[in-house]
Amino acid sequence: MSRAAATPIRARQTETAPFELERTELDESQSTDRPWLVIVWNDPINLMSFVTFVFQKLFGYSKEKATKLMLDVHHKGRAVVSSGTRERAELDVYRLHEHGLWATMEQST
Repeated sequence: MSRAAATPIRARQTETAPFELERTELDESQSTDRPWLVIVWNDPINLMSFVTFVFQKLFGYSKEKATKLMLDVHHKGRAVVSSGTRERAELDVYRLHEHGLWATMEQST
């Protein structure tokens, strides 16, 4: 391919990049108003006492609050254990995974 043929392609790529950046910035500004939720899901492996312990250890919850969340996980199949920025939710999910709990995150509606 000649050098002249490659030049128009670069020009077209440069033209589309600013539009994509602007659209991304708008999407991020609209989504920053809604917090991210960290959800722990029920699993057949972890003991209820261990799940309660992990909630106390990772989030500093009282035994009563940790027990209530654990029972929600056990009976309802899931519980929202924290909320906040995306970065914080990612960290919380990572830490829960380190302790063997099944956790996901989603943006609140």
